[in-house]
Amino acid sequence: MALKKTHAAALCAALLAGGCSFAEDALFPATGTVAANQTEQAAPDAPPVMGSSGYEAVTVTPGSPTGTFVGGKAAALRGDLQSLQATLGRQNQSLQQIRNETVQDSQRYHGTVAAINARLQVGTTPGNPILTQQWNAAQGELDRITDDVLKMNRLTNEVTSSSTMAAFLLESVRAARSLSGAVDEDHRQLRILEDETNRTVVMVERLLSELTSDSIRQQQYVASEKQNLNTLALGIKNGALFAGGLGNRINASYDGASARPLASGEMPLVTIRFDRPNVNYEPALYTAIKSALDRRPNATFDVVAVSPVGSTPGQQALSASNAKRNADSVLRSLTNMNLPASRVRVNSTTSTSTSTGEVQVFVR
Repeated sequence: MALKKTHAAALCAALLAGGCSFAEDALFPATGTVAANQTEQAAPDAPPVMGSSGYEAVTVTPGSPTGTFVGGKAAALRGDLQSLQATLGRQNQSLQQIRNETVQDSQRYHGTVAAINARLQVGTTPGNPILTQQWNAAQGELDRITDDVLKMNRLTNEVTSSSTMAAFLLESVRAARSLSGAVDEDHRQLRILEDETNRTVVMVERLLSELTSDSIRQQQYVASEKQNLNTLALGIKNGALFAGGLGNRINASYDGASARPLASGEMPLVTIRFDRPNVNYEPALYTAIKSALDRRPNATFDVVAVSPVGSTPGQQALSASNAKRNADSVLRSLTNMNLPASRVRVNSTTSTSTSTGEVQVFVR
């Protein structure tokens, strides 16, 4: 119990220092506590392990001319198989090169992000130009990984064409065995050719399946890291580490239901008072939203622009415009924290209890 009170006091102190108030206990009954050392590192996801197999050429057995039409057909099909083998060999070389480049680009990216995280972990100045430069380098390295994925996709299309050619070649070999006018030697050569073509089909299909899986996993990885970079940029802006994007905490089974209307007298999860320029509300906002998602992964949120009641219509309109601009800023912050925009609704209202305008965030 003492640990829980100490943790709650430290949390409230951090929130109030950022110009926000947080009504955690009023919104969420205590259902358990999180250990003090249970933290989540804002490190990049481990890159997906790529396949390691490659295409090994199947030996094409030479044949002797028989002087028959079927023998000539077998010789032509044997040449087609040899040509396909050469194409697959070149494609395999491209695959191994792409894999090596992707691994090197991923290592550079992870090294750069790790350096940023290490500096943010101990704290630094907001907008540190060195970290900004490192972030730009990480973005460039992630772009190179994106280029690697594009190369992988192009190669997948090429191997798909080779797979189609291999399947067509196998059917052609089988069809040649039904042609009339063949001698026993023709059929013997065709059986050998059919076996070697079939082995080629199996190998190229396995290669295509592995290449397709690699491409899909790399695309998902790049998409995830783009979100992580957004969260990292937010940490650099504030000079402190944000423990992962809020999008990672959302239950995948969320059905997209809209938030219910506000009820009179409801207590907001967060109240951000814009009573001075450049209110540094993002660390407190992140902590509050993260805590809400920890307790209710399917939660949605209302961001409400609260403006004071002006003495004249003109003053009231100006106050409402300023409050709406502040609410839009809060919405952008939540989006940069990887909270999907579909989970947030923006409203506005007036209040006699505020004189400078504020933004209230309600959890649903």
